[in-house]
Amino acid sequence: MNDTSLLFRLAVALAIGLLIGLERGWKQREEAEGERTAGLRTYTLIALLGALSAILTNYTNAVFLALAFLGFSLAFSAFSWLEAKAEENFSVTGVVAGLLTFSLGAYAVLGDLEIAVAAGVLVTLILALKQPLHSWLRRLTWLEIRSALILLAMTFLALPLLPNRTVDPWASINPAEIWLLAIIIAALSFIGYMAVKIMGSQAGVALAALAGGLASSTATTVTLARMAREHPPAGPLLAGGILLAGAVMVVRVLILASALNNALLMPLAGPLGAAGLVMIAVSGVLFVRYGRGSEEHPQLVMKSPFDLGTALKLAGLIAVISLFAKVISTSAGDVGITILAALSGIADVDAITLSLARLANGGITVATAALGIGIAAAVNTAVKAGMTLSLGGAQAGWIVSAASAAAIAAGGVAFALFR
Repeated sequence: MNDTSLLFRLAVALAIGLLIGLERGWKQREEAEGERTAGLRTYTLIALLGALSAILTNYTNAVFLALAFLGFSLAFSAFSWLEAKAEENFSVTGVVAGLLTFSLGAYAVLGDLEIAVAAGVLVTLILALKQPLHSWLRRLTWLEIRSALILLAMTFLALPLLPNRTVDPWASINPAEIWLLAIIIAALSFIGYMAVKIMGSQAGVALAALAGGLASSTATTVTLARMAREHPPAGPLLAGGILLAGAVMVVRVLILASALNNALLMPLAGPLGAAGLVMIAVSGVLFVRYGRGSEEHPQLVMKSPFDLGTALKLAGLIAVISLFAKVISTSAGDVGITILAALSGIADVDAITLSLARLANGGITVATAALGIGIAAAVNTAVKAGMTLSLGGAQAGWIVSAASAAAIAAGGVAFALFR
């Protein structure tokens, strides 16, 4: 390691210490001098201490770095204990942050710089998000924690045990692959579910629609439609939320399909993009016109997608649709796939999307898969427009229906042009 490289690594160690020290010092900025164990300067010096200890290891041996880390740990822990005893604030976070800063400073010299920088940013982020993380933890229920733990256990313990091969005569059902797809869908929905839970009743219609569309656009549609019936003056604004949730669903379908089979990206980008843009444009107009001064805060109630029963049902649905799609593709061809896609879209668009994306790897053509996915998304959009019309009253219902029809038409035109 030449001098230039060594100086650069020392600079990286210094930057990591400054970053962590900035966060630590900012949180303790109200405390007087001498009343805190470590702040901006101390954490910067800790990172440099770790870096210099790593450098000196090259001239001695690895035992020197271990002894330096041990000595620093004892000294820093002692000072932190004295501070905690005086303030009666027994938190170990500062000690752990100090040990991590020393370690990252040493790793910046001895290890991969990109990993060192990424770890430094991650440590700072975790430290900075104390209040949001604690608030999120308080909102969690034991049922959600238990469901997540069970699903994690089944993912990392059961998934490797599932046969990673087809087990049916039609070569369509791969237990390991189907379970993994169900986990991916549940995880994606869980992000939206937790966003809704964290924001709670303080989320406006737009934020609730974005998060709710990621978790379940159908549940979001039902909630906002019922609100529109109960609060007729807010009907257009809530209709905008329903359309925004539908646009999130369309984007989600595009991401899932192209992630599973990148050959579907181009055939689907035009139709789904056109439909999504129409819904976003109409919802934007509605939010601008009716959203100013609005105090509407939707109370979205959704079931956790990390519930074990929900995950098993989703896996079963994907397996059944995969089987039907494979059998129908060999017996009824493209027409049968189109009918299956339309029927599946009435209840769920994720399962048919994943099934057709898998089949496009060899069972059916990419064009057939793209057409089926597009039809499922269109049917699902039409169904949610019907829900709004029946649950949300005439004003919101006709707005969503007209915008949904325009979105479906735009998607159809784009599909014909791209084809």
